[in-house]
Amino acid sequence: MRLRNVKGSREHIAANSYVLKNGENNKGRWKEIFQDGKPIHIEIGMGKGKFLMEMARRHQDIHYIGIEKYSSVLVRALEKMEEEPLDNLHFLRMDAEYIAQYFEKGEIEQIYLNFSDPWPKDRHAKRRLTSRQFLARYQEILKEKGNIVFKTDNRGLFDFSLEEVKESGWILDLCTFDLHHSEYLEGNIMTEYEERFVKEGKPICKMIIHHE
Repeated sequence: MRLRNVKGSREHIAANSYVLKNGENNKGRWKEIFQDGKPIHIEIGMGKGKFLMEMARRHQDIHYIGIEKYSSVLVRALEKMEEEPLDNLHFLRMDAEYIAQYFEKGEIEQIYLNFSDPWPKDRHAKRRLTSRQFLARYQEILKEKGNIVFKTDNRGLFDFSLEEVKESGWILDLCTFDLHHSEYLEGNIMTEYEERFVKEGKPICKMIIHHE
């Protein structure tokens, strides 16, 4: 997907109060920063923020952090937040490759991966957010038995992810190859991509995993 550069997006992000600043300096200090003891969930590659904003509305007892590396995408989420502020929703502009530099072991309770870039070429496999390399990074920050929730319309990526989960020693708690025609649909919150794919009749795959 080609991303259109949004003029002034970096400046907007730097000045916006919803964006957490100096994220690397907060490693090990997130509970101290939020001060209310609420669990922390993160979405990696949150896009325009539709999914995470709805999660934050429904679950006021959880802090959500949306992680996005593209300024031109993050700025769209910030525009939505300015229309409807949510005290328990925050943002970080960063590359997920460095996630373990921002959070300490046990600081994160749940990670959401929604419709991540499939990186279809074999030589780019380690860039996939469900690769064993990324699963190892997530293990460094999740609390004991913390979850990863992954949804995609890309069956090839999902099959790859199932193999990586097995090879990396993670435990599969839920798996469906057609979420919207399964028993697991109740309570599902759709992203912008998911809404489009469902209208097109594409099946949505979902898994939930944890590591002992």
